[in-house]
Amino acid sequence: MPINFTVVPVEDAEGSGNSAAAAGGSKPVSLGKIFGEEDDEDNSQGPHSGDDSQRESTPFINTDDDRERYYEGKNMALFEEEMDSNPMVSSLLNKLANYTNLTQGVREHEEAEYEDGVRRVAVMVPQMGTFIGVYLPCMQNILGVILFVRLTWIVGTAGILGTFAIVSMCCICTLLTAISMSAIATNGVVPAGGSYYMISRSLGPEFGGAVGLCFYLGTTFAGSMYILGTIEILLTYIVPTAPVFEETSNNMRVYGTCCLFLMALVVFVGVKYVNKLALVFLACVALSIMATYAGVIKTLIELPEMNVCLLGNRSLKNDMFETCAKTVLVKNVTVTTELSGLFCDNATCDDYFALNNLTELRAIPGLLSGVIKDNLWGDYGPAGTHIEKKSQPSVQAKDSGRDLPYVFNDIATYFTLLVGIYFPSVTGIMAGSNRSGDLRDAQRSIPVGTIMAILTTSFIYISCVVLFGACIEGVVLRDKFGYSVKTKPVIGILAWPSPWVIVIGSFFSCCGAGLQSLTGAPRLLQAIARDGIIPFLQVFGHGKANGEPTWALLLTVGICEIGILIGSLDAVAPILSMFFLMCYLFVNLACAVQTLLRAPNWRPRFKFYHWTLSFLGMSLCLSLMFISSWYYALVAMVIASCLYKYIEYRGAVKEWGDGIRGLSLNAARYALIRLEEVPLHTKNWRPQLLVLCKLDSDLVVRHPRLLSFTTQLKAGKGLTIVSSVLEGTFMARGNDAKTGDKNLKTAMAAEKMKGFSHVVVSSNLRDGFSLLIQSAGLGGMKHNAVLMAWPTGWGQARDPSARANFIETVRETTAAQQALLVAKNIDHFPGNHDRLKEGTIDVWWIVHDGGLLMLLPFLLSQHKVWRKCKMRIFTVAHMEDNSIQMKKDLQMFLYHLRLDAVVEVVEMHESDISAFTYEKTLVMEQRSQMLKQMQLSRTEREREAQLIHDRNTASHSATSDRDAGATPDRVHMTWTKDKLVNERNRQREGMGVKDIFNMRPEWENLNQSNVRRMHTAVKLNEVVLNKSCDSQLVLLNMPGPPKNKKGDDNYMEFLEVLMDGLDRVLLIRGGGREVITIYS
Repeated sequence: MPINFTVVPVEDAEGSGNSAAAAGGSKPVSLGKIFGEEDDEDNSQGPHSGDDSQRESTPFINTDDDRERYYEGKNMALFEEEMDSNPMVSSLLNKLANYTNLTQGVREHEEAEYEDGVRRVAVMVPQMGTFIGVYLPCMQNILGVILFVRLTWIVGTAGILGTFAIVSMCCICTLLTAISMSAIATNGVVPAGGSYYMISRSLGPEFGGAVGLCFYLGTTFAGSMYILGTIEILLTYIVPTAPVFEETSNNMRVYGTCCLFLMALVVFVGVKYVNKLALVFLACVALSIMATYAGVIKTLIELPEMNVCLLGNRSLKNDMFETCAKTVLVKNVTVTTELSGLFCDNATCDDYFALNNLTELRAIPGLLSGVIKDNLWGDYGPAGTHIEKKSQPSVQAKDSGRDLPYVFNDIATYFTLLVGIYFPSVTGIMAGSNRSGDLRDAQRSIPVGTIMAILTTSFIYISCVVLFGACIEGVVLRDKFGYSVKTKPVIGILAWPSPWVIVIGSFFSCCGAGLQSLTGAPRLLQAIARDGIIPFLQVFGHGKANGEPTWALLLTVGICEIGILIGSLDAVAPILSMFFLMCYLFVNLACAVQTLLRAPNWRPRFKFYHWTLSFLGMSLCLSLMFISSWYYALVAMVIASCLYKYIEYRGAVKEWGDGIRGLSLNAARYALIRLEEVPLHTKNWRPQLLVLCKLDSDLVVRHPRLLSFTTQLKAGKGLTIVSSVLEGTFMARGNDAKTGDKNLKTAMAAEKMKGFSHVVVSSNLRDGFSLLIQSAGLGGMKHNAVLMAWPTGWGQARDPSARANFIETVRETTAAQQALLVAKNIDHFPGNHDRLKEGTIDVWWIVHDGGLLMLLPFLLSQHKVWRKCKMRIFTVAHMEDNSIQMKKDLQMFLYHLRLDAVVEVVEMHESDISAFTYEKTLVMEQRSQMLKQMQLSRTEREREAQLIHDRNTASHSATSDRDAGATPDRVHMTWTKDKLVNERNRQREGMGVKDIFNMRPEWENLNQSNVRRMHTAVKLNEVVLNKSCDSQLVLLNMPGPPKNKKGDDNYMEFLEVLMDGLDRVLLIRGGGREVITIYS
């Protein structure tokens, strides 16, 4: 019942008066306010509220959102600022000690009381130990329908040795899986979800979701198998007159569907009824097994009276006759028996009946009979063959085609089929891990209980194999349904005191197992749906108010009905074997991966594991899958693969610290180290791009088409780093950097770009870009090319930082031997959704840059945007060059490079420097002087601030100057050195002779070097405009910046003149190495 407390502050030594006054006027205060607990929020949330992944991301268990904390003590004053985010050790230990974790939906939660509209839920502390919580549930799930209705048939068909091999393989497989599962289960707390939780948190959401759904399908089909087993026992042994169809499969479908809906109704009404009957079902299994062992012991004392009748060596159904003889003597008169009437019609008897004698054998010869020698080896056969005793004499005769009371094989039998049918009898080893929330000490109980249950059931199965083979006649063992022994279960005629112990026990055992499957499968599906990793399963995470998964139960019933419509237990068993084996395979894989990675968090309390055992278990699971049914194995793998890819592309992003991520990190580290060991060969060169993006004032990408062009150029291959720089300090703009990085990722996702994003904060843009160029990437995965947009509006800016930043970027990429790509009018470039129907990509090859000019158009043409564009290559010839020979040589070069392009050689004749060139140069120099004057006319405050900035960046500028002066120009010219010297001398002579008389007075003071450069830019621009004005993209060699920084002001003007009148231009400057080769 609720209790109200009145909290009175205790008097302090220093302020007793104030404390007393406070005590006198105190009011009742709730404990929740004192300790910062929000009762309303806690009570309003049900046991399933909250995001599991978010809860796991917190470093402490059961952390509360304590908004009001008061730390009045002085002992921990040094850590006051950490108190809000990091709890005290005493508080943490208290929460750990009070931690409880109940399995989702296992028990119905009764409403204890209502007060103020708030529901209070009474939760019991888990108290189950190893025996009750793990051992018995595993025993109940492992021992099931196969033991009672198929094991004797498997022993008779495969022989004692063959069945021993089957049982040994399956039991070893589950034992190794249990060892791996124990290691995972004891590596921390395993919440509700059991095996699904272990796999998903160890191998990631993709593997976890795929294998979790496979495990769900296996559990659902197990329900189908148990229901079919229930109906088979009912129609064959309990009510043999109930069938309404002649064909057995139709009867199984009709009665199985009715049984399914009845069980689903029981589960829907309440799980508590199923849980209350669990002990009854377990008792039925235990009594049946004890009756079997008692029957074996009884054969040493007295043999059962049940006999089997053989005609020749063929087994007969004896439910239609009482006497195994052709005639009997009644009152000294020989009369035919009921058996003769079955083979004879109007004095005409079946040939085989006439030629062979009838023999009556004991169905249970007993342990001391020596029948074990006959049952050592298997007896396989196709469907429809007679069940025969090979050692019995027989005269063959022609089959009359009549419906005779022989016992036949209903299906074709072979070793691999028997493996698939038997394996479901060893499943159920995860029943303990599924109840981890109900255990007193899960980390101790799960390993001990599971392994002991496997060892116990393995002993039961192996001993039953030997005892069945040593006690029961071979033809009776191979009689699947017991037709030769009055239609009784074969294990039933061995049991003591009555076959009905086995019949009733197996019937209720199958009913209980079916109910358990229909109870567990929906909860597993609900756990997967609530994790949110598979979008289309979201609806199945909801249920009734008490947490019962109603929608998941409906889907489970639908899938279970599919298994029932198959109509055969032998056909359903291999299907669920596949799904369980796949689940066990990934449990072993999870343990092996975690062990080999040696992650710091991998600290299982269960120490008796090793990665070799996990790999052996994984290999055995995979082998058993293909041994049982190779086509079912392929189908199961395809289903799991499709689910994996679906979750990878459409599922929610989860970070669970899984082993696959650790494996990826190890693989990445190994690959990076290997990449650095050997220098990159030209054949493996591809542009690894560092994309320098600009963010606007809202921290949004200013030029999204730059990312589109990157995607078209890369096609998802190689390294792409999209980066940006923010001015300021990281402490002040750290949040802006995170926002900008998030916006970069969003823009990359919109353009379907695969790569990395990085936003740095620097005191100025120049240092930030320099830092990125130097340090972006890691190891062998570093960028070799820089892509940026042309700085439009650099001439209108009052601050020359845009021009200076660009030129310094060009210098630094050259010094770092990195290629540089500069896109002009990047916003005019086509988007990823555009398709260029026609057009050309024109390459103007002026100087040799290592082949980058030719490689980039080829890479662009691989993308669907540029696929229909033709490639044209232009090169420039001078007066002394042989244009025809140059064209032939270039065509041959392209042929060896395996590039398809149209080649054209453009001749640039010697011409006078035009007045337009002089005027252009004059305007350029006057403009540079004006900008300098504007800089000098700033206020004193701005000059002082600039002085401080120059002092801070002096070291960087000095270093850049030294590098610029020491580093030779690495661009390889197509001209020879002699040709270059002659060209310069010729230009000087021409200038002196031709233009000296035509010069205007204001031209006399112009820098002649600038005039010559402007002349080249103007003439080359005229040629490019003439040939490529209508092309979709123009690729140009980018001239290098002047080594003397005094010419920086004019460098941008030269580039502007070079690109004047062109829409889409890509300036390219090589990195100083060959990037394309003619060799294979």
